[in-house]
Amino acid sequence: MIYLPLLLAEEIEGGLFDFNGTLPLMALQFLTLMLLLNTIFYKPVTKILDDRDEYIRTTLTTASSMLVKADELAAKYEEDLSEARRDAQAKIAASQKEAQSIVSEDIKKAQMNAEKLITEASKQLNIQKEEALKTLEDQVDTLSDQIKAKLLSSQSLK
Repeated sequence: MIYLPLLLAEEIEGGLFDFNGTLPLMALQFLTLMLLLNTIFYKPVTKILDDRDEYIRTTLTTASSMLVKADELAAKYEEDLSEARRDAQAKIAASQKEAQSIVSEDIKKAQMNAEKLITEASKQLNIQKEEALKTLEDQVDTLSDQIKAKLLSSQSLK
């Protein structure tokens, strides 16, 4: 039991918190360590992190503006492409119409030429027919005159 008061006396002197000169010294060391860590480590690290965040923000902003520009360009190119397709289709339709009109004119000209050839051939045939009939009539007249002459000469001989 003798040891018990000695233990109590030691506990009272060196308790959990000792408010003698070591507590302010520990607080001063802690504050100094915080200042040193803040100036040596935390400020450069936070600066690097802030710079990195700023770089990410600017990169994202640039990327989004480029994406918007790309979308605008794509829309413009799509519009230009559709306009070019419409123009091409209009030109094709106009060319087809023009080709059809040229073909129909050529067909009309060919029909007119064929009709002219037919009428000319018909006229030539009629002329030749008339000439042939005239020749035949002349030959018939000649033959009939010869027959008449033979008949008359044979009757006069009798």
